[in-house]
Amino acid sequence: MPLHARLMALGSMSVVRRLHAVEPFDLIDAHFVYPDGAAALLVGKALGIPTVVSARGSDIHFHPRFRFVRPQIRKTLLGAAGRIAVCDALRDEMLRIAGAALDVRVIGNGVDLQRFFPLGQSEARQSLRIPANERVLLCVASLVPVKGHEVLLRAFQRVRTAIPESRLYLIGEGVLRSSLEDLAASLGLRDRVRFVGSCPNTHLRAWYSAADVTVLASSREGWPNVVLESLACGTPVVATRVWGTPEILRSPELGLLVEQTPEGLAEGLQAALSTKWDAAKLISCARQRDWSVVASELQSYFQELLGSLARKTHRVGADP
Repeated sequence: MPLHARLMALGSMSVVRRLHAVEPFDLIDAHFVYPDGAAALLVGKALGIPTVVSARGSDIHFHPRFRFVRPQIRKTLLGAAGRIAVCDALRDEMLRIAGAALDVRVIGNGVDLQRFFPLGQSEARQSLRIPANERVLLCVASLVPVKGHEVLLRAFQRVRTAIPESRLYLIGEGVLRSSLEDLAASLGLRDRVRFVGSCPNTHLRAWYSAADVTVLASSREGWPNVVLESLACGTPVVATRVWGTPEILRSPELGLLVEQTPEGLAEGLQAALSTKWDAAKLISCARQRDWSVVASELQSYFQELLGSLARKTHRVGADP
């Protein structure tokens, strides 16, 4: 892992150099501070191109734990021409890692409104063969430790006792699938938890629309796209209070924030299932953050950076 950035830079240098010679780049935009951002910075310095690095999540709240990676992340943050974080929480951690008062622009992710919009719940359930009388909980997340499925299953056991008609649908694949299936069986939930497996992003609208609540039990997140996707389909969200998630669910009218415990999740899910949600407000919130808004914010930031760099170059050139 400590060599990833250098190897990535070596592997891409000749391609970038050739493309730059044909049509010169003004700026390199690199997503994930490590290894991608660190690699891009090496390429950018070699070719004299300013580099912007964007923090997405694990590159800041997980990778710095590695002894030989953290210094590379700090060096990348200090050396970049610009820095972007998808949420305030990541920006604050970037500044802590850098140990300097750097400019970090916060630009959250967006949602594809051409893909995510409401479908009638009865229609959606018919298409997915979900019984009309079920109370449907939906989790869209890879089956990996950070997503908290074990805690979610234990929480759902409590929900199932209180609301017998509830059922949990898990969309995603990962290394924990087998152990999670065993856990569901041991908790007596074999018939009430469905492991859907992988699902193309283009098919998720029906699942969000069919659900009563979307749940995210993660221990870490950057700016989780599934939250806005669910809201865009008119479905509320119950999520753990971590990193950028509270910056999306900034009002209890959009969903509920809970602690990552079986008790906290169960209480939040039961409350969500007993609440009459205003779907129009959920949809309206998501519509304020489509990808065209994000693109506009990025373009403005890039132009601002390039203008500032041009002025600095002009001043240096004008010095006697």
